Amino acid sequence: MYSLVFYVPESHLESVKQAVFSAGAGSMGNYDSCCWQVKGQGQFKPVKGATPFLGKVDELEFVDEYRVEMVLSEEVKAVVLAALLLAHPYEEVAYHFIQIQC
Repeated sequence: MYSLVFYVPESHLESVKQAVFSAGAGSMGNYDSCCWQVKGQGQFKPVKGATPFLGKVDELEFVDEYRVEMVLSEEVKAVVLAALLLAHPYEEVAYHFIQIQC
């Protein structure tokens, strides 16, 4: 099992979650669409060569984002990652997988 953690702007929170749920993440026993989320503020500065979804090159940007966590099995990891990257609006998606024992 893995825990997937990703950060997404508030504007795309529900659509990105739905994409990864549809790919098989967030299922636990007789429940699906399970996750934990918390709102915070992210920051980044696009540099030369970037094509940012938000902000401008060489300017520091602050954005309301959510940290979202959900579990998934090894079998769906590649499909879930593909769904996350396709649905997410950012050019560079901040995410990580943590191997867990359940």
